[in-house]
Amino acid sequence: MNLLAENNLCGQVLLRLVARGNSIIAELLRLSGYVPQLFRLETKAEQQKYGDVVLDFTYFKAPEGFNKKIEDSQALSDIDDEIRESHSSIIGRIYSAFESIHRYVSELNSYLQDLKEGVYIQRTLENVFTDEDGKQLMCEALYLYGVMLLVVDSVFLGLVRERIIVTRHRHAGQKASSDTNIDDVCKLLRSTGYSSIPGTRRPSNYPEEYFKRVPLPSNYLSYVIGHLRSDDVYHQVQAYPSPEHRSAALANQAAMLYVCLYFTPSVLHSQTAKMREIVDKYFPDNWVISYYMGMTVNLIEAWDPYKAAKQALNNTLEVTNTREQALKVGAKVVNLVKRTDQLLGEGSMSESRVLDHSSRILNLLRECNVTLRWVILHSASLGKAGGEGNKKCKTIREQAVNDMQYSSMSVFHLLLNTAILENDLNKIYKTLVEEKTSRWESYRKEANDHVLELAEVFAGSRPLARVAKNDRLNKWFKDTGEQIMGLDLEEPGIAGRKIIQLIQALKEVKEFHGLESSAGVVQAVEEVVTCLQILVKVAGVTEDNLVTLSLISDFSYAWILVDEYTTIMQSAIKKDPSHVAKMRATFLKLSSGLDLPLLRINQARSPDLISVSAYYSGELVSYIRKVLQIIPETMFGLLAKIIKLQTEKIKPVPTRLDKDKMRDFAQLQERYQMAELSHGVAVLAEGVAMMETTLVGVVQVDPRRLLEDGVRRELVSLVARILHEGLTFNTKVKESELYKRLALVGQQMTGFCTSFEFIQDYISMYGLKIWQEEMSRIVNYNVEQECNQLLKKKISDHESVYQSTAIPIPKFQPTDLQSVNFIGRLVREILRITDPKTTVYISQLGTWYDTRTHSEVLSSTVMAKIESSISTAGLTGVDKLLAFLIVTELQNLVQEIKTNLAKDASIKDLLRVMGQQVAPNTNVISQPQRHYTGWTQRSSRLSNLLVDRIMRVGQMQVLRLHAANRLISSCKFDAKYLAAALSAMNQSFMADVKRHYVDPTRPYPDEDGSLTSDLSTYLEWCGMTQPLERIYITTCPLPSLSLILLLTVITQIPKVHYAKSLGSLTGIRGTEGIDGELLVVGLVTVLRQFHQDHTLRFIQLLSQYISSYAAHAAASAGKTTDLPHEASTGLAILQAVAKKMVVSKKTLSLYVPQHLLGAHSG
Repeated sequence: MNLLAENNLCGQVLLRLVARGNSIIAELLRLSGYVPQLFRLETKAEQQKYGDVVLDFTYFKAPEGFNKKIEDSQALSDIDDEIRESHSSIIGRIYSAFESIHRYVSELNSYLQDLKEGVYIQRTLENVFTDEDGKQLMCEALYLYGVMLLVVDSVFLGLVRERIIVTRHRHAGQKASSDTNIDDVCKLLRSTGYSSIPGTRRPSNYPEEYFKRVPLPSNYLSYVIGHLRSDDVYHQVQAYPSPEHRSAALANQAAMLYVCLYFTPSVLHSQTAKMREIVDKYFPDNWVISYYMGMTVNLIEAWDPYKAAKQALNNTLEVTNTREQALKVGAKVVNLVKRTDQLLGEGSMSESRVLDHSSRILNLLRECNVTLRWVILHSASLGKAGGEGNKKCKTIREQAVNDMQYSSMSVFHLLLNTAILENDLNKIYKTLVEEKTSRWESYRKEANDHVLELAEVFAGSRPLARVAKNDRLNKWFKDTGEQIMGLDLEEPGIAGRKIIQLIQALKEVKEFHGLESSAGVVQAVEEVVTCLQILVKVAGVTEDNLVTLSLISDFSYAWILVDEYTTIMQSAIKKDPSHVAKMRATFLKLSSGLDLPLLRINQARSPDLISVSAYYSGELVSYIRKVLQIIPETMFGLLAKIIKLQTEKIKPVPTRLDKDKMRDFAQLQERYQMAELSHGVAVLAEGVAMMETTLVGVVQVDPRRLLEDGVRRELVSLVARILHEGLTFNTKVKESELYKRLALVGQQMTGFCTSFEFIQDYISMYGLKIWQEEMSRIVNYNVEQECNQLLKKKISDHESVYQSTAIPIPKFQPTDLQSVNFIGRLVREILRITDPKTTVYISQLGTWYDTRTHSEVLSSTVMAKIESSISTAGLTGVDKLLAFLIVTELQNLVQEIKTNLAKDASIKDLLRVMGQQVAPNTNVISQPQRHYTGWTQRSSRLSNLLVDRIMRVGQMQVLRLHAANRLISSCKFDAKYLAAALSAMNQSFMADVKRHYVDPTRPYPDEDGSLTSDLSTYLEWCGMTQPLERIYITTCPLPSLSLILLLTVITQIPKVHYAKSLGSLTGIRGTEGIDGELLVVGLVTVLRQFHQDHTLRFIQLLSQYISSYAAHAAASAGKTTDLPHEASTGLAILQAVAKKMVVSKKTLSLYVPQHLLGAHSG
């Protein structure tokens, strides 16, 4: 029975195991890019912040002590919660990948044990190895386990692995449902001491000690090493018949042997004969190998610690041998470039040429691929190929490079020619194989028709000059026709022999019967012979040709090293954009590397096929983007010149122009330069369009999409840099740089946008659409990153809906300690210069003034300037960040109150006493000065803390009001129909919601919440947000809130007064650091976050305060009839709060006498 048959359990278990091995490696490589930075602890700041929480395996020595230390510290607990909230999903996924390595080797051991115990009927370890598929799979099972260990140690540093495992264990604990013991995972993946960072020393006995951590049966290891050492496991030699190509033919098997030898280090150390045999067979002319998907190793360094291996390899490394190989390969590169140029120069390969010279072309491609493999591997920089810190590696590489006169351009030229030839040949072979039957029928019929024509000629029915009637020839040609029609494609061997006999007979019939004298007969016979010869060639083309071509064109060894030729590819494209079409063949050749990891996954019909192929295809598409990015880069280089011309030299033409001034505005030279630059942009765009749509793995690569993504990528990079560099503020200067910086950035952005709009037609793209989409994405991403500082659950780049691998938004190093990026710096600069302690906000003018100099600090036009500088998206981003800062400030305020209520007994006692004395609220407090002053003195510390927070909230709310006002104005001006539609939609939606709550039988207008979400986004962008009515946080009940807010307000009343000339509350002297308007706005915002009962209670308490002071003043004989300062200022605050909270005068009159309400005309 076939081992890989679906009903063969033994084979299917092994096949699925090997398929999963390839999937695990792909998952490890994929996840290596998602390790949170904090687990590396590379900087001192990271070590200080996370060092006590992100722990390695030292944690397991005393877990209770480490846990107690974290639990006892509020700061460490917060950091621990932050890590859990932000990174638990990715840490869980990485741990699952680690766990799957141990599960893999455990299942391999179980399978071998089952074979030993006879679980699989008639199957033993020995006879599985006698089966061709079984031998391959058994070798691959061990090899893939070794690759897993090498990969995980290379892409996840030892200490990083340990920290991830410990964090996962601490956070998941017993909840982690798994059949693998964490102790086993820890034992297998504890740090080896190895580091892939250049310059670090290799640990002793590495990696053999690492490979021994989970023991495998010695007889299994022996079988694997023995077969890999002695057999041609994959029958590769058939594809490389030349003895000179033996090491290239067995390269993949050699890589497997290299990995598997670490499981039996005794062979490497002491078995000289075996190592000599291995080197003579696999490494007689090479010492740099690729062991999996382009991961390379230099055997000079890798085998240096092993006596037998090093001694055996020394024969290969003799100077005469290395020089001979290098000289031979150098000469081959020059020769093959000429031959491939010649073959391509004669015109693209035709089917007839392939049919005639198939063997010669295949041999040429073998030679090209063998030469390319040797050159690319042995000329690669040591940093990528391995052996960077080894002097011998450096010496031998330099010697080889010099001896073969290495030229990266020549190698790239050969690679390009080889890829084009392979692509053309592959297409022709596929066509020939697909149309084989139809062609066979066509040429057989054509040959038969010619033969029957000749039969008719000799029958006399078709007269031909100088040809007499001949019944014998007539019969012979008829019989020949029957033989031709009897040729069967299903039996190509028999048919081929018959065709050769027929060709020979046709040649002989000309000679024996003297038919050469008749040109017509000779021509007809030649046509028959030609058709028969084509039949032989058609029959000779089989799928074996495609298989051979696939084997010899394998390029997986250069999956990583090909990056060394990126600059050359880009230079070629920059010089001649039409090279992009030729590069397509190279990309297709690279995609052949996907066959290696996907073969077994596909055979096993594993569900991982889509995931693994998507990962490798995505990596390849990323590389294609990287190569072709030179086109957008060059475009934007030309665009920079266009921008300079448009902004500095070319004058805008007025709507009316005198004819005598026409020459001045013509500017022919400058406009010629513009035309030249525009043509250059168009040529670059055309170059990409010449590349056909290509299927790379499972990803369809559309050249137009690639160009657009490249343009977007370059646009994002340049715009992000302008914003980063332009919006950096010096906080030490006396006057703010805000307006100057905004104007400078606005000028740059306008020039950029205008020029981008100018070239959009030349590259066939919607420039304005791209500009707005990418500008929005840049701002939203930077707001998201800035808000990460304020959130416990942080959004990583891979989770962000705004970040993209194809069009990444660059991240820059912060320029100050508070802000992460430009949007944070801009908002904090605005907050700094409008600080309530140094400025006063005049609501009637919408302007901030300096309290000392009375000079204008920030006007109401600031939001318009932000919008004109960084677009509507930028202004929306500012508004969004302000909202997040308000949330943080409100959360801190509520936490401050809770902390004081919980820990400060005097505050609790004060609120209890005060609550008793002010009840009921309709009572007037006798001697208010003594009572209220006493209460405020006892609560002054808490009140001062709260008033600062309340004013900061008010400050940000006022800024949000300005932003909303500007956004809605712009929307009504630029998109009046959108504004009207949104307003109507919002009113209609809210009316439906209210109807639902009045009558619950009516349906709620948005059950799934999608409409609310989408509508909210539109309303935010259009400024229809009403910040003062916004609920920013969810709160728990705080019964004493109204009393605490009252104490906070009356603490500040002696410092402020209502200025009628300004129409707002201001400081009495102007130096108190109190802004009455911001205090009121902040107070309103705080009250909005709680139930409306707190608002009514606060109004009652403040009304009682006002009435008490007014009554006391009226009762004091001999005093003036004017209201005391406390009452008049209290009234101003009360009416301002009531107005903003939409509390009617009728409601106020229930608590404050009408004559008092009339006393304040604000």
